[in-house]
Amino acid sequence: MTKATRLGTVSDAVGILARTRLAVLTGAGISTDSGIPDYRGPDSPPRNPMTFQQFAGDQAFRRHYWARNHVGWRHMRTTRPNAGHRALAGLERRGLLSGIITQNVDLLHEQAGATNVIDLHGHYNEVICLTCKTVFTREHMHERLDEANPDFAVEVGDVEIAPDADAVLSDTAGFVVPPCEVCGGILKPNIVYFGENVPKERVAAAYEMVDDGGALLVAGSSLAVMSGLRFVRHAAKAGKPVVIVNRGETRGDALATLLVDDGTSEFLAELAASLPDL
Repeated sequence: MTKATRLGTVSDAVGILARTRLAVLTGAGISTDSGIPDYRGPDSPPRNPMTFQQFAGDQAFRRHYWARNHVGWRHMRTTRPNAGHRALAGLERRGLLSGIITQNVDLLHEQAGATNVIDLHGHYNEVICLTCKTVFTREHMHERLDEANPDFAVEVGDVEIAPDADAVLSDTAGFVVPPCEVCGGILKPNIVYFGENVPKERVAAAYEMVDDGGALLVAGSSLAVMSGLRFVRHAAKAGKPVVIVNRGETRGDALATLLVDDGTSEFLAELAASLPDL
């Protein structure tokens, strides 16, 4: 079994994680330094993300979501990896990671140069038809939304952005959402919504990634939802050390070997500089 949970520092984490390959689980907290707010950090405002049932079952909800996403996507595509993303990519290049499982949809791990990444909840730059399953690029959807809404001129700097490429808008009544070009069906961002299941093959690949590592490092996740917490439970049950770095408490604290209350960018950069090669 893992050691009893304790609070610690980067030096303590190095002592636990050195000389083994790490599986890494990241959440929204790793992207805050890139300008993307998180859901449940200590300073985050209350958020009520749209559920899959709301999106699929109500045209007004879909219209409202796509109007907000049309603004939020313009912000997301301009974000860049921060020191935390770059540190993990560097650890991967050194052969110190079994891989990265991310709950984020921002693709910043890939932009930083990481290659073995499981985007657990999908990513923001694809759109899928719920009927025929055709996948379109988000760039193409952006062009169609622009064409259908020539007078929609909300600027990114005028609204609050949410972690899933959403934006907080109050009035979206006149926004027009085009249907699928192939079958006329409902178009949805190709990300996993609240109330929607992560594809089984993606979950299985993530479990395998945890099994291939000698320890699990969690960075920037409150582990409030089961999609991430299950991997912490899996690692702890297997007797693997679990190190969690996050600002504030997480749902997995009782399962951790070590807790570090710190920002992920600083922690990961120092960790990468301190870990020896295998």
